[in-house]
Amino acid sequence: MKLQMHSIHFDADQKLLDFVQKRTEKLETFYDRITDGEVFFRIEKNDQKENKIVEIMLNIPGNQLFASEQSKSFEAAADKAVEALRRQIKKYKEKQLGR
Repeated sequence: MKLQMHSIHFDADQKLLDFVQKRTEKLETFYDRITDGEVFFRIEKNDQKENKIVEIMLNIPGNQLFASEQSKSFEAAADKAVEALRRQIKKYKEKQLGR
């Protein structure tokens, strides 16, 4: 799966990009028709500890799946977002089979 990674107002290191790439590729075990996606990394300017935001958008034929999660680290936020997308993929497949 081809992912475009965007880090907004900072430079993400290669380890983080590889981590997110590996996590999102695991979604292909649940649904193999994911065409591509985009990942956005942002740091929110506030006094909270959980100021790292990861947004993942995946394109599948005829639809688009999106998850946005916030956490103390980008890795934790990415894990939460991938889990949310996994649930969305499961619901999408059940809906497709029910037709």
